[in-house]
Amino acid sequence: MLRTGQTARITRSYTRDDLAAYAALSGASAGCVPEPLIAALFSYLLGVELPGSGTNYLKQDLAFKAPAPLDTSLEAKVEIIRLRPEKHLVDLWASCTAPDGTVICEGRSLVKAKDVPGAFSA
Repeated sequence: MLRTGQTARITRSYTRDDLAAYAALSGASAGCVPEPLIAALFSYLLGVELPGSGTNYLKQDLAFKAPAPLDTSLEAKVEIIRLRPEKHLVDLWASCTAPDGTVICEGRSLVKAKDVPGAFSA
């Protein structure tokens, strides 16, 4: 059952090989971890962990505050900050940090989920 304050997290490091694979797909090259790869961590968390299977992404607003270095364990985390059962909506705070506490990015995500407490089936 979903509840306010509930969290999910994943830790991931990206290597030069990861960046080479990203460049082959996107045509873009970078010296640090590209923003779409970091955003993908949130997509994973929302679709697999919290709220999980059946989640529909509606909106995401991320502010990238620092470059994400290669070969560094980045921790992505999502936390439920609001449940809107009448619309099956879940508001989450998303953040990605480096081991030294540097905030790489943070922002909000809005998803539609099937198991929002208090929701009524149509």
